[in-house]
Amino acid sequence: MDRIDLFRIFTRVVECSSFTRAAATLGLPRSSVSAAILELEGRVGARLLHRTTRQVSPTQDGAAFYKRCLQLIADVEETEGLFRHSASKPSGRLKVDVPGRIGRLIIAPALPDFLEKYPQIDIDLGVTDRAVNLIEDSVDCVLRVGPLADSGLIARSIGQLPLINVASPAYIERHGMPATPDDLKDHLAVNYTSPSTGRIEEWEWLENGALRSLPMRGRVTANSAEAYIACCIAGLGLIQIPAYDVRSQLEAGDLVQVLPGFRAEPMAMTILYPTRQHLSHRLHVFADWLEGLLRDAVR
Repeated sequence: MDRIDLFRIFTRVVECSSFTRAAATLGLPRSSVSAAILELEGRVGARLLHRTTRQVSPTQDGAAFYKRCLQLIADVEETEGLFRHSASKPSGRLKVDVPGRIGRLIIAPALPDFLEKYPQIDIDLGVTDRAVNLIEDSVDCVLRVGPLADSGLIARSIGQLPLINVASPAYIERHGMPATPDDLKDHLAVNYTSPSTGRIEEWEWLENGALRSLPMRGRVTANSAEAYIACCIAGLGLIQIPAYDVRSQLEAGDLVQVLPGFRAEPMAMTILYPTRQHLSHRLHVFADWLEGLLRDAVR
């Protein structure tokens, strides 16, 4: 088997933590995947994987080798694609996954323009707030908001998502307008539970270049953006929310900004995709389009 193919099979096994799942995503028999790993270990002269009945994980040598394989695969694909993109129009199907409200409020309404510009590309749009596994779910790319775990995936930063503080006019009428963060001790928040960690997020703000935080009192806790915003409109407390998320409510007067000089730190927006699709032409044009779309939409 070609050496670069062995590298690709090895990286897939590491990413799937399973010979069987790796074989399924590669369209190969499990026996072929096992044989490829044995051949690779024989070539490099080291044991690369720990094998148990439940899981496969890289050895210390395997973890170091995995990182080198990712770079080698990316270099090969970049070399192979040097002239391909200029000679052909992007085509094929892209499977992408994006956060719920960004997908519904920003990306889906703008997709007709993208599809008109690239008539040979079709999109499978997944709109969910759960963390998908790109390899096991056969997803070409995902949009993530916030800090990233070290996943071995290719990450492309596409900007920052500004956050603002808002409340309903009814809440302000009952409790007054906070002027400084010191006033927050006399106010209520609609608390938000992170879907990924289950932890209640603290109130955060930047002050003199330093990030500060405060656990807020609240009688209601929400675990979705829709419920979070709805509770705020109902007058149940202050919230911190991406600015784009409540633009229409601000314009309609259902919400007003509070503490505009003490906002939370913007959240990073990142596109992640597997190395195996490092130079997919359709993926590159979609990522470029998405970056431009979000830069204009989330300000």
